[in-house]
Amino acid sequence: MLVSELPSGTVTFLFTDVEGSTLLLQELGDRYAEALADHRRLLREAFMRHGGVEVDSQGDAFFVAFAKASEALAAAAEATDALEGGGPIRLRMGLHTGEPLVTEEGYVGIDVHRAARIAGVGHGGQILVSQSTRQLVQGDALRDLGEHRLKDLTVPERIYQLGDGEFPPLKSLNATNLPVASNPLVGRAAELAELTAMLTDSERLVTLTGPGGSGKTRLGLQVGAELLDSFPGGVFFVPLAALSGPELVRPAVARIAGVRDLEELGGRTALLLLDNFEHLLDAAGDVAALLSAGSSVKVLATSRAPLRIQGEREYAVDPLPEDDAVELLVQRARAVRRDFVPDDCTTEICRRLDGLPLALELAAPRLRSLDAAALLERLEHRLPLLKGGTRDAPARQRTLEATIDWSYDLLSAQLQELFVRLAIFAGTFSLDAAEVVAGATVETLGAITEVSLVKPLVGTRFLMLETIREFALERFAEMSDADELHARHAAYYRALALTAALDTDDAGEQRPEIVIPEAANLRAALAWALERGETQFGLSLLVALEQFWVLGYTAEGMRWFSAFLEHADAVPVLLRARALRSFGSSAHFAGEYDLSERLWEESLAEYQRLDDDHGIAVLLHRLSIRALERGDPERARELSERSLELHRQAANDKGACQPLALLGAIALQAGDRPAGVALLEESAELAGKVPWRWWRAGTLSALADIAIAEGRPAHAHALLRETLELALQLGDRVGLSWYLSQLALVFAREGRREDAGQVWGAVEAAAAFIPGGPWPRDADRLEHELMELTDAAFERGREAGRSLSLEEAATLVRDRD
Repeated sequence: MLVSELPSGTVTFLFTDVEGSTLLLQELGDRYAEALADHRRLLREAFMRHGGVEVDSQGDAFFVAFAKASEALAAAAEATDALEGGGPIRLRMGLHTGEPLVTEEGYVGIDVHRAARIAGVGHGGQILVSQSTRQLVQGDALRDLGEHRLKDLTVPERIYQLGDGEFPPLKSLNATNLPVASNPLVGRAAELAELTAMLTDSERLVTLTGPGGSGKTRLGLQVGAELLDSFPGGVFFVPLAALSGPELVRPAVARIAGVRDLEELGGRTALLLLDNFEHLLDAAGDVAALLSAGSSVKVLATSRAPLRIQGEREYAVDPLPEDDAVELLVQRARAVRRDFVPDDCTTEICRRLDGLPLALELAAPRLRSLDAAALLERLEHRLPLLKGGTRDAPARQRTLEATIDWSYDLLSAQLQELFVRLAIFAGTFSLDAAEVVAGATVETLGAITEVSLVKPLVGTRFLMLETIREFALERFAEMSDADELHARHAAYYRALALTAALDTDDAGEQRPEIVIPEAANLRAALAWALERGETQFGLSLLVALEQFWVLGYTAEGMRWFSAFLEHADAVPVLLRARALRSFGSSAHFAGEYDLSERLWEESLAEYQRLDDDHGIAVLLHRLSIRALERGDPERARELSERSLELHRQAANDKGACQPLALLGAIALQAGDRPAGVALLEESAELAGKVPWRWWRAGTLSALADIAIAEGRPAHAHALLRETLELALQLGDRVGLSWYLSQLALVFAREGRREDAGQVWGAVEAAAAFIPGGPWPRDADRLEHELMELTDAAFERGREAGRSLSLEEAATLVRDRD
């Protein structure tokens, strides 16, 4: 194929593929070649009649380019019609329109990959069309299938289907938390094939090892994407780089996978991608415990060192071969300079950088202003001076350090200092944090981002890759104001925590969504305070985050409280009282009821020493919860009524809504339904007035329970619609799990069995019965009632729902209703 024959400008690509070709070959034997020949002939005739240019054909697949989108769609329809009639071959097609670059090698650009990926998510007999193609053709015959994430692509693609045929759901990435890759994976075809085969066969634990920058994470993400269909229990990406200690691995995995205990995953057909394990090797025992808990779950880890546990299969990730390294550098160079043409100097650059993906990523932006010869000359001058480090360090690691050092050296002195200061941040950070803590500006941060030392994320958040951050931290330790920066960092995140109003004593609206993205930096601030003996600072930050810890970080919060309270003898009495109260709440949410009661009693004693009526009222309410749980409703009533009295004397609506709800629960337990409902409704109304979204959602959920029990599903549905919206706003997965469970029963009672199954399937997939809220939640009873209402429609929905996250299920319900 001559390049001059290829359509240019706006081009529509069409990819075809035969569904189940390997199985067909086994079934048809010698007859498969004849069937395939007829198939090719019919397709080529249809494509030629509509002006299609055959770019490539491999086996049973075609890649065809059209100058007009309408002709491409007509060719696809004609080809499908020609193949109908009961033949054994089932063809799927994908169409996408873009403006690709035409080079001597053919088409280059993301549009080619997008068209291929669209075809790959379809089924035999199905024609799929991208949004850009749909805009150029008559859309009446195109059915909207919604937005879908595709392997290797940066943003979701809205996909349409030609015709009204019924097919299974598209095989896209909508059922995983895998981050979307910014670019297609270059090379690694052999590694990808080997790793997917290992994890679909008998291997339970595979660890990708290699130096920083060798592409372990990118390869691991692609393996996870390829294996999505093989793990109906989910493919979960767990980033570990920001965790400061091995004790945080277990709760981090459990939180992302949506389980209470790690061992619950043992029986699920799920894949965990544990990324950057090298600094947490003492947690390898937790991985072993997970694998021992069942035979279905599997783990793919990335680490600079193996985990060294039984059953591990270590897989070394080597640098890219020369051809793949050149392709990677060329692709990244064309992203900044469209007309870049590779030459011998390009190949030599890849050799000098040892084919390390991160080194190539860092070098490519310089090709915006330098040609390959000038870049190579600079590398020749710099690398001999920068091959430092310890003598026993791997050569590739020293080369990577030299590459980062070279990129750092290209910055001005002012930008170098800012780059080093940015190492203070753990995980991701906001533009505001960079400005306040490190003295960045939009312009200076943009300059550092441009040379790939910092990665821009969605919105105004940024990430410094961990390998690069290690490089910066070496220089950070030498800064004269390093201690001041640590203090400024901690102060910033304490101030941020205070704006979220997550402390019970704060009358403002609680906004946990402010601090959820900052978990890694909050940990870093607490670790600094603990190391420096800043007990008062640490406890004040912990108390400021009281509500945060019970939104899925409960065990971690307990560890921090315990560590700081060991040294809290000299802190102010009021702070100690507040810390004991908050610690008790975390313990209660973790199911440590005796510990929570002891901590609350200690806190109450401190508040009584201070004659602090507000603190006393709060603790009386919390102790009344324990009295009711112990089966002492009279004691619970006495404590709640006294709490309510104190809050009303202080005109504290936020405080009053808490004992009101518990008094409602006590009345219901005693059989006084009107009084119980009235008290709960008053509590919900006050929570909405304050506003306190988390409490209002929980109280509405309790009222929904009553409506469900009384056979009023429509009323329960209306209440739960609001609870779901509030939980989505707050990022409250604990609440989402319960509210969706209630809604599944409501749907079943309303006769919407398939919808009920879909919601329940999402709850099951998340292993989502996490106790939460101030009322006992009888999950076993709810599940028993729901199972009595199952039918074929429920089971269909249940299977589909297992591919949804809790957030996706809640959003789907909200949009559908």
